[in-house]
Amino acid sequence: MLDSTSDTALKPTGPETRTLRRVGIGAAVIALAVVGAGIASRLSATRDLEVAAAESAIPTVAVVSPTGAADAGGLALPGTAQAFNSAAIYARTNGYVRSWQADIGDRVAAGQTLAVLDAPEVDQQLAQAKADYQTALANQRLAATTAKRWSAMLKQDAVSQQEVDEKAGDLAAKTALANAALASVRELQATRGFTRLSAPFAGVVTSRSAQIGALVVAGNAAAQPLFTVSDVHRMRVYVRVPQIYSAQVKQGVSVSLTLPEFPGRTFPGTVTRSAGAVDAQSGAVLVEVQADNGEGALKPGAFVEAHFDVAGGVQGLTLPGSTILYTEQGPSVAVVGAGDRVTVRPVTIARDLGKTVIVSVGVKPGDRVVDSPPDSMRSGDHVKIQKPVAPNGSAKGAAHGG
Repeated sequence: MLDSTSDTALKPTGPETRTLRRVGIGAAVIALAVVGAGIASRLSATRDLEVAAAESAIPTVAVVSPTGAADAGGLALPGTAQAFNSAAIYARTNGYVRSWQADIGDRVAAGQTLAVLDAPEVDQQLAQAKADYQTALANQRLAATTAKRWSAMLKQDAVSQQEVDEKAGDLAAKTALANAALASVRELQATRGFTRLSAPFAGVVTSRSAQIGALVVAGNAAAQPLFTVSDVHRMRVYVRVPQIYSAQVKQGVSVSLTLPEFPGRTFPGTVTRSAGAVDAQSGAVLVEVQADNGEGALKPGAFVEAHFDVAGGVQGLTLPGSTILYTEQGPSVAVVGAGDRVTVRPVTIARDLGKTVIVSVGVKPGDRVVDSPPDSMRSGDHVKIQKPVAPNGSAKGAAHGG
């Protein structure tokens, strides 16, 4: 058994105890410093990530400035060519195609037969109607003879006036039945005449769907026309003219027409009529241009470019077509203002030149207009301006340290 003197001998004395305490406190301070440094580093990294995320959320955009609109030398607008007259030929009676006598591209005269149908049901109905008419006609003749005979007997007081009137009424009824039967015969004869399809006017066959032996049903709205005949000796070209030019494009104005398949060649035309109203959706006036087509170069349905020699240039500023935003309010542009904040402005397009547009209202010289803005861009959005690219491919100012 150990005594108290041995326990006292195992415990460290005063100087050793103070040294151990100092070492423990130093280790704790070092641990706290390491932990604090780790927390500070993590907080700094979190702040850096937040700043980087905020910066990456700001889109970088390229901007352009409007330039003065140059005179494009007249007005060129797209149009659609249509035949002077065009008729879709449908069957007016049920039947089977016996033969077709014209094909696409054929020139046909007015009244020329295009196809012949077989209609056996109509033939049978016509034969029945003729027989009914002969019966009604025989009854009418008998009633006429009877009425005449009773009229003669009335003069001899052999019959009463009432009986004579009855015979005369019977004659009138039989005459009406005969006329109705004759009308039925004529109707079926006309229906049978529809088995021969003919051209309503001279022109060119532009479509054919008739096939020998095919069943055609009259009155089928979903069916294709058996033939389409187009009168192409003169063509109509329909063009939508922007409102700003509608006052200058009047009846009688000369127009030069060009076709993609005939580069360098023009076809003369004349404005013949105008709708006289501005379409609310397109902001344009529909006009009709007519042109002679003796050579057949203009084809129905073809794309045509119409050149109008209108006076004066366009008043406005030119922007790339890629700057236009098409919203529910119409065409708009995104303009970068103070603090690199975006303002979406509605604009009026005076003329669309394809790659560029001429804007008459909505922008002014010196505006910074966003090129290719995203559809989600709204007024108040913060953006970063992309640095212009130098001819050598690097951003300007990079050689000078920024």
